[in-house]
Amino acid sequence: MKQSNLVFLLFVTVVAFGICNADKLKMNYYHKSCPSVESIVRDITWSRVAADPSLPAKLLRLHYHDCFVRGCDASVLLDSTQKKQAEKAALPNRSLGGYEVIDDIKKKLEEMCPHKVSCVDILALVTRDAVSYQLGRSMWKIPTGRKDGRVSKASEALATLPSPFANFTTLLQQFQDNDLDIVDLVTLSGAHTIGITHCTLVARRLYNFTGKGDADPSLNPNYATTLRTMCPNPINPNTVVELDPKSSLSFDSHYYEALNQNKGLLRSDAALMTNSHSAQIVRKLQNPHVFLAFFARSMKKMGVIGVLADGEGEIRNNCRVVNA
Repeated sequence: MKQSNLVFLLFVTVVAFGICNADKLKMNYYHKSCPSVESIVRDITWSRVAADPSLPAKLLRLHYHDCFVRGCDASVLLDSTQKKQAEKAALPNRSLGGYEVIDDIKKKLEEMCPHKVSCVDILALVTRDAVSYQLGRSMWKIPTGRKDGRVSKASEALATLPSPFANFTTLLQQFQDNDLDIVDLVTLSGAHTIGITHCTLVARRLYNFTGKGDADPSLNPNYATTLRTMCPNPINPNTVVELDPKSSLSFDSHYYEALNQNKGLLRSDAALMTNSHSAQIVRKLQNPHVFLAFFARSMKKMGVIGVLADGEGEIRNNCRVVNA
Protein backbone atom coordinates (compact mmCIF):
# COMPACT_ATOMS: atom_id res chain seq x y z
CA MET A 1 0.00 0.00 0.00
CA LYS A 2 1.30 3.46 -0.87
CA GLN A 3 2.20 5.64 2.11
CA SER A 4 -0.20 8.40 1.02
CA ASN A 5 -3.08 5.90 0.96
CA LEU A 6 -2.13 4.61 4.38
CA VAL A 7 -2.20 8.13 5.83
CA PHE A 8 -5.66 8.68 4.34
CA LEU A 9 -6.99 5.42 5.77
CA LEU A 10 -5.60 6.22 9.20
CA PHE A 11 -7.18 9.67 9.06
CA VAL A 12 -10.58 8.23 8.20
CA THR A 13 -10.28 5.67 10.98
CA VAL A 14 -9.49 8.33 13.57
CA VAL A 15 -12.19 10.77 12.48
CA ALA A 16 -14.99 8.26 12.20
CA PHE A 17 -15.26 7.39 15.88
CA GLY A 18 -18.54 6.43 17.49
CA ILE A 19 -20.84 9.15 18.73
CA CYS A 20 -22.84 7.06 21.20
CA ASN A 21 -21.11 8.78 24.14
CA ALA A 22 -20.04 12.03 22.51
CA ASP A 23 -23.63 13.00 21.71
CA LYS A 24 -24.29 13.39 25.43
CA LEU A 25 -21.81 16.27 25.52
CA LYS A 26 -21.61 19.60 23.74
CA MET A 27 -19.24 22.46 23.15
CA ASN A 28 -19.55 25.42 25.52
CA TYR A 29 -21.76 23.44 27.90
CA TYR A 30 -20.97 25.94 30.67
CA HIS A 31 -21.46 29.11 28.63
CA LYS A 32 -24.29 30.26 30.90
CA SER A 33 -23.57 28.53 34.20
CA CYS A 34 -19.80 29.20 34.30
CA PRO A 35 -18.65 31.11 31.19
CA SER A 36 -15.06 31.57 32.36
CA VAL A 37 -14.40 27.91 33.17
CA GLU A 38 -11.96 27.21 30.34
CA SER A 39 -9.91 30.35 30.92
CA ILE A 40 -9.72 29.62 34.65
CA VAL A 41 -8.57 26.05 34.03
CA ARG A 42 -6.04 27.15 31.41
CA ASP A 43 -4.54 29.97 33.49
CA ILE A 44 -4.06 27.83 36.58
CA THR A 45 -2.77 24.87 34.60
CA TRP A 46 -0.28 26.87 32.57
CA SER A 47 0.99 28.55 35.71
CA ARG A 48 1.52 25.21 37.40
CA VAL A 49 3.16 23.61 34.36
CA ALA A 50 5.53 26.58 34.03
CA ALA A 51 6.67 25.88 37.59
CA ASP A 52 6.72 22.08 37.19
CA PRO A 53 7.39 20.74 33.66
CA SER A 54 6.69 17.17 34.83
CA LEU A 55 2.98 17.89 35.30
CA PRO A 56 1.76 17.23 31.71
CA ALA A 57 2.89 13.61 31.91
CA LYS A 58 1.29 13.15 35.32
CA LEU A 59 -2.04 14.64 34.24
CA LEU A 60 -2.12 12.66 30.99
CA ARG A 61 -1.65 9.47 32.97
CA LEU A 62 -4.31 10.50 35.48
CA HIS A 63 -6.87 11.14 32.72
CA TYR A 64 -5.97 7.89 30.95
CA HIS A 65 -6.24 5.83 34.14
CA ASP A 66 -9.60 7.42 34.87
CA CYS A 67 -11.16 6.75 31.47
CA PHE A 68 -10.04 3.11 31.28
CA VAL A 69 -11.91 2.25 34.49
CA ARG A 70 -15.70 2.81 34.44
CA GLY A 71 -15.22 5.37 31.67
CA CYS A 72 -14.35 9.04 32.13
CA ASP A 73 -16.12 9.77 35.42
CA ALA A 74 -13.40 11.09 37.76
CA SER A 75 -13.60 7.88 39.82
CA VAL A 76 -9.80 7.90 40.00
CA LEU A 77 -9.97 11.13 42.02
CA LEU A 78 -11.99 9.63 44.87
CA ASP A 79 -10.20 8.83 48.12
CA SER A 80 -10.53 5.46 49.82
CA THR A 81 -12.79 5.13 52.84
CA GLN A 82 -12.59 2.89 55.91
CA LYS A 83 -14.95 0.46 54.22
CA LYS A 84 -13.73 0.54 50.62
CA GLN A 85 -10.45 0.83 48.73
CA ALA A 86 -10.79 3.30 45.86
CA GLU A 87 -8.99 3.15 42.49
CA LYS A 88 -6.17 5.23 43.92
CA ALA A 89 -5.20 2.30 46.12
CA ALA A 90 -4.70 -0.12 43.21
CA LEU A 91 -1.05 -0.94 42.51
CA PRO A 92 -1.00 0.67 39.02
CA ASN A 93 -2.38 3.91 40.49
CA ARG A 94 -0.18 4.33 43.55
CA SER A 95 2.33 6.37 41.56
CA LEU A 96 -0.25 8.72 40.01
CA GLY A 97 0.23 12.44 40.54
CA GLY A 98 -1.33 15.79 39.73
CA TYR A 99 -4.27 15.54 42.12
CA GLU A 100 -3.40 18.84 43.78
CA VAL A 101 -3.84 20.73 40.50
CA ILE A 102 -7.36 19.35 40.15
CA ASP A 103 -8.07 20.32 43.77
CA ASP A 104 -6.86 23.89 43.25
CA ILE A 105 -8.90 24.37 40.09
CA LYS A 106 -12.00 22.85 41.69
CA LYS A 107 -11.67 25.17 44.68
CA LYS A 108 -11.42 28.21 42.40
CA LEU A 109 -14.39 27.14 40.28
CA GLU A 110 -16.50 26.47 43.37
CA GLU A 111 -15.81 30.06 44.41
CA MET A 112 -16.73 31.41 40.96
CA CYS A 113 -19.49 28.97 39.92
CA PRO A 114 -20.67 26.88 42.89
CA HIS A 115 -21.84 23.33 42.10
CA LYS A 116 -21.68 23.83 38.33
CA VAL A 117 -18.51 22.22 36.93
CA SER A 118 -17.83 18.50 37.27
CA CYS A 119 -14.49 17.12 38.37
CA VAL A 120 -14.31 14.90 35.29
CA ASP A 121 -14.68 17.89 32.97
CA ILE A 122 -11.95 19.63 34.92
CA LEU A 123 -9.69 16.60 34.47
CA ALA A 124 -10.33 16.52 30.71
CA LEU A 125 -9.67 20.25 30.35
CA VAL A 126 -6.60 20.39 32.59
CA THR A 127 -5.00 17.48 30.73
CA ARG A 128 -5.54 19.17 27.37
CA ASP A 129 -4.16 22.45 28.68
CA ALA A 130 -1.13 20.88 30.33
CA VAL A 131 -0.10 19.11 27.13
CA SER A 132 -0.85 22.22 25.07
CA TYR A 133 1.29 24.53 27.18
CA GLN A 134 4.45 24.15 25.13
CA LEU A 135 2.54 25.09 21.95
CA GLY A 136 0.83 28.10 23.52
CA ARG A 137 -2.56 27.07 22.11
CA SER A 138 -5.18 24.39 22.71
CA MET A 139 -4.33 21.23 20.81
CA TRP A 140 -7.94 20.01 20.68
CA LYS A 141 -11.44 21.14 21.57
CA ILE A 142 -13.32 19.41 24.36
CA PRO A 143 -17.09 19.01 24.54
CA THR A 144 -18.23 19.20 28.15
CA GLY A 145 -21.17 18.17 30.29
CA ARG A 146 -19.71 15.01 31.84
CA LYS A 147 -20.93 14.06 35.30
CA ASP A 148 -18.91 12.55 38.13
CA GLY A 149 -19.32 8.91 39.13
CA ARG A 150 -20.10 7.76 42.64
CA VAL A 151 -18.21 4.43 42.61
CA SER A 152 -14.47 3.76 42.75
CA LYS A 153 -13.03 0.28 43.32
CA ALA A 154 -9.37 -0.65 43.51
CA SER A 155 -10.17 -4.12 42.22
CA GLU A 156 -11.58 -2.73 38.98
CA ALA A 157 -8.51 -0.62 38.31
CA LEU A 158 -6.25 -3.60 38.86
CA ALA A 159 -8.32 -5.72 36.49
CA THR A 160 -8.87 -3.33 33.59
CA LEU A 161 -5.88 -1.00 33.26
CA PRO A 162 -3.46 -2.03 30.48
CA SER A 163 -0.21 -3.39 31.87
CA PRO A 164 3.28 -2.12 30.97
CA PHE A 165 4.15 -5.80 30.48
CA ALA A 166 1.28 -6.56 28.06
CA ASN A 167 1.77 -7.95 24.57
CA PHE A 168 0.19 -6.45 21.46
CA THR A 169 -2.83 -8.76 21.35
CA THR A 170 -3.78 -7.97 24.94
CA LEU A 171 -3.28 -4.23 24.49
CA LEU A 172 -5.40 -4.08 21.36
CA GLN A 173 -8.21 -6.05 22.98
CA GLN A 174 -8.23 -3.73 26.00
CA PHE A 175 -8.41 -0.70 23.74
CA GLN A 176 -11.14 -2.26 21.62
CA ASP A 177 -13.10 -2.98 24.80
CA ASN A 178 -13.22 0.80 25.20
CA ASP A 179 -14.25 1.52 21.58
CA LEU A 180 -10.70 2.47 20.66
CA ASP A 181 -8.92 0.94 17.66
CA ILE A 182 -5.38 0.12 16.57
CA VAL A 183 -4.75 3.72 15.49
CA ASP A 184 -5.78 4.95 18.93
CA LEU A 185 -3.58 2.35 20.60
CA VAL A 186 -0.47 3.45 18.74
CA THR A 187 -1.33 7.14 18.92
CA LEU A 188 -2.18 7.26 22.62
CA SER A 189 0.95 5.24 23.41
CA GLY A 190 2.69 8.38 22.17
CA ALA A 191 1.88 9.90 25.56
CA HIS A 192 5.11 8.15 26.55
CA THR A 193 6.99 10.86 24.69
CA ILE A 194 6.91 12.62 28.06
CA GLY A 195 7.33 11.34 31.59
CA ILE A 196 9.37 8.85 33.55
CA THR A 197 8.91 5.39 35.02
CA HIS A 198 10.64 3.27 37.62
CA CYS A 199 13.48 0.93 36.77
CA THR A 200 11.51 -1.92 38.34
CA LEU A 201 9.24 -1.94 35.29
CA VAL A 202 12.11 -2.54 32.88
CA ALA A 203 14.33 -4.73 35.08
CA ARG A 204 13.22 -8.04 33.61
CA ARG A 205 13.93 -6.87 30.05
CA LEU A 206 17.47 -6.00 31.15
CA TYR A 207 18.46 -8.84 33.44
CA ASN A 208 16.14 -11.85 33.36
CA PHE A 209 13.88 -11.78 30.32
CA THR A 210 13.34 -15.55 29.95
CA GLY A 211 14.31 -16.47 33.50
CA LYS A 212 17.87 -17.33 32.50
CA GLY A 213 19.62 -14.07 33.37
CA ASP A 214 19.33 -12.76 29.81
CA ALA A 215 18.16 -9.50 28.18
CA ASP A 216 15.23 -9.00 25.86
CA PRO A 217 16.71 -9.61 22.37
CA SER A 218 14.26 -7.10 20.83
CA LEU A 219 15.79 -4.25 22.84
CA ASN A 220 18.48 -2.20 21.09
CA PRO A 221 21.77 -3.57 22.55
CA ASN A 222 23.37 -0.15 22.98
CA TYR A 223 20.23 1.20 24.62
CA ALA A 224 20.13 -1.85 26.89
CA THR A 225 23.70 -1.14 27.97
CA THR A 226 22.78 2.46 28.77
CA LEU A 227 19.73 1.33 30.73
CA ARG A 228 21.78 -1.13 32.76
CA THR A 229 24.02 1.78 33.75
CA MET A 230 20.99 3.81 34.79
CA CYS A 231 19.23 0.85 36.44
CA PRO A 232 21.99 -1.26 38.00
CA ASN A 233 21.17 -4.66 39.45
CA PRO A 234 19.91 -5.13 42.14
CA ILE A 235 17.26 -2.60 41.20
CA ASN A 236 16.62 0.34 43.50
CA PRO A 237 12.80 0.71 43.46
CA ASN A 238 13.15 4.48 43.74
CA THR A 239 15.33 4.89 40.63
CA VAL A 240 13.54 6.33 37.59
CA VAL A 241 14.32 6.48 33.87
CA GLU A 242 12.90 8.53 30.99
CA LEU A 243 10.17 6.86 28.95
CA ASP A 244 11.44 8.64 25.83
CA PRO A 245 15.25 8.70 25.96
CA LYS A 246 16.62 12.25 26.28
CA SER A 247 13.24 13.79 25.40
CA SER A 248 10.99 13.25 28.42
CA LEU A 249 9.87 16.86 28.83
CA SER A 250 9.14 17.64 25.19
CA PHE A 251 5.80 16.59 23.72
CA ASP A 252 6.91 15.52 20.26
CA SER A 253 7.13 12.53 17.92
CA HIS A 254 10.55 11.42 19.16
CA TYR A 255 8.93 8.45 20.91
CA TYR A 256 8.16 6.88 17.53
CA GLU A 257 11.71 7.45 16.31
CA ALA A 258 12.88 5.58 19.41
CA LEU A 259 10.47 2.71 18.72
CA ASN A 260 11.85 2.35 15.20
CA GLN A 261 15.32 2.06 16.72
CA ASN A 262 14.09 -0.68 19.08
CA LYS A 263 14.36 1.71 22.02
CA GLY A 264 10.85 1.29 23.38
CA LEU A 265 11.41 1.24 27.13
CA LEU A 266 8.47 -0.87 28.34
CA ARG A 267 7.35 -4.19 26.91
CA SER A 268 4.05 -2.51 26.01
CA ASP A 269 6.02 0.06 23.97
CA ALA A 270 8.08 -2.57 22.19
CA ALA A 271 4.90 -4.55 21.51
CA LEU A 272 3.79 -1.90 19.01
CA MET A 273 6.54 -3.09 16.66
CA THR A 274 5.46 -6.75 16.76
CA ASN A 275 2.40 -6.20 14.54
CA SER A 276 2.88 -5.15 10.91
CA HIS A 277 -0.09 -2.75 10.84
CA SER A 278 0.90 -1.19 14.14
CA ALA A 279 4.51 -0.82 12.96
CA GLN A 280 3.28 1.00 9.84
CA ILE A 281 1.38 3.45 12.00
CA VAL A 282 4.46 3.96 14.17
CA ARG A 283 6.46 4.93 11.09
CA LYS A 284 3.82 7.45 9.95
CA LEU A 285 3.63 9.03 13.41
CA GLN A 286 7.31 9.91 13.27
CA ASN A 287 6.07 12.94 11.34
CA PRO A 288 5.44 15.50 14.11
CA HIS A 289 2.50 17.14 12.31
CA VAL A 290 0.79 13.79 11.76
CA PHE A 291 1.38 12.79 15.39
CA LEU A 292 -0.05 15.98 16.88
CA ALA A 293 -3.14 15.81 14.67
CA PHE A 294 -3.76 12.14 15.41
CA PHE A 295 -3.08 12.55 19.13
CA ALA A 296 -5.64 15.33 19.38
CA ARG A 297 -8.30 13.18 17.71
CA SER A 298 -7.55 10.09 19.77
CA MET A 299 -7.65 12.12 22.99
CA LYS A 300 -11.08 13.46 22.04
CA LYS A 301 -12.18 9.90 21.39
CA MET A 302 -10.80 8.60 24.67
CA GLY A 303 -12.37 11.50 26.54
CA VAL A 304 -15.91 10.29 25.82
CA ILE A 305 -15.49 6.68 26.96
CA GLY A 306 -18.48 5.76 29.11
CA VAL A 307 -19.34 9.32 30.04
CA LEU A 308 -22.18 10.01 32.44
CA ALA A 309 -24.58 12.77 31.48
CA ASP A 310 -27.48 14.49 33.24
CA GLY A 311 -29.29 12.09 35.56
CA GLU A 312 -26.48 9.53 35.49
CA GLY A 313 -24.00 11.06 37.93
CA GLU A 314 -23.38 14.12 40.03
CA ILE A 315 -21.23 17.23 40.27
CA ARG A 316 -19.02 16.65 43.27
CA ASN A 317 -18.45 19.52 45.65
CA ASN A 318 -15.06 18.01 46.47
CA CYS A 319 -13.36 15.89 43.80
CA ARG A 320 -12.05 13.47 46.43
CA VAL A 321 -15.41 12.70 48.05
CA VAL A 322 -18.85 11.64 46.83
CA ASN A 323 -21.55 14.15 47.76
CA ALA A 324 -23.39 13.32 50.97
